[in-house]
Amino acid sequence: MNQLSNGFTLFLSLLVEAIPFLLLGVLLSSLLLFFVDERKLAEKLPKNPLLGALVGSLVGFLFPVCECGNVPVARRLIMQGAPTPVAIGFLLAAPTINPIVIWATWTAFRDQPEIVVLRVILSLLIATIIGFTFSFQKDLKPIVQPALARYLKYNPPPQSLKKGTAEKTPEKQQSMTPSLLQPGTYILGGKSGSTIPMDSIQVGMNVTPSSKEIRAQKWQQVIDNTIQEFRELGAVLILGSAIAAAIQVLAPRSLILSLGSGPISSIVTMLILATVVSICSTVDSFFALSFASTFTTGSLLAFLVFGPMIDLKGIGLMLSIFKPRAVFYLFALAAQLTFLLTLYINLHLL
Repeated sequence: MNQLSNGFTLFLSLLVEAIPFLLLGVLLSSLLLFFVDERKLAEKLPKNPLLGALVGSLVGFLFPVCECGNVPVARRLIMQGAPTPVAIGFLLAAPTINPIVIWATWTAFRDQPEIVVLRVILSLLIATIIGFTFSFQKDLKPIVQPALARYLKYNPPPQSLKKGTAEKTPEKQQSMTPSLLQPGTYILGGKSGSTIPMDSIQVGMNVTPSSKEIRAQKWQQVIDNTIQEFRELGAVLILGSAIAAAIQVLAPRSLILSLGSGPISSIVTMLILATVVSICSTVDSFFALSFASTFTTGSLLAFLVFGPMIDLKGIGLMLSIFKPRAVFYLFALAAQLTFLLTLYINLHLL
């Protein structure tokens, strides 16, 4: 009975600390859906592979989304012709390198500021390295899903194109793209996950600000999208908090201490936990905090860095962009780099 009471108390404390950050995250994500034009952003991104990967990793400050929102944004960036390193850097780093997550991490680990700093540094480093690695894949068609490959905005002209034949401009090619695949044309709506044309609700970049009816429709869609995301991510948060509380209460103390104190075993355990739990990056620092007294600093960083990049939920979303082979490469590279860097931290820094 005492264990049940302790577990429930821990579960509630995790929820109470995390829910405000989750709500703030989904609200900003919904606002960005309507007020940020990623098409103009894609045109201004650097073409240099290394610089592009670094800048892409930092774009999360403009798009403060968790790992549920970064995939649709990365997909739109790819379709708008953003360089591959930029898209990959954003895909991996955006869930961590954004003001909401940094603030949440600081709130959870205020007594260990080194974790906040190292989380940002390691996330930037890993995302930049992987983004630069993928820059050697000049043609994205072999690694993206066929449905996406056919409608890439800046595809090179086919070799069979005869001399003198006018090439399709990006504008013409985009006009030939089915509406469902045109970035920013559709949003999620309804419980069934159906899509709603943004034009049908008169939401767009050219909306006349003076129209009260149009602004009311826009804000209504922001609210609806916020509620839908909060409902979906809230369920994941509840599950993750329950798992954390159950592990702390039910797992033998000796087992937790043996796994958490080893410089290698602690990292491997937290990498597996980060993949399986799939908790939102907005609140994962509060989950990790419950292990702070028994696990090494490097293993906590492994959870905080690797989880937002690659977890079961994120893998499913990434498969909407990339083929399984490319997702496997992303997973393997991120896991190896995270393990090596956090192991170095365990052995030499902290």
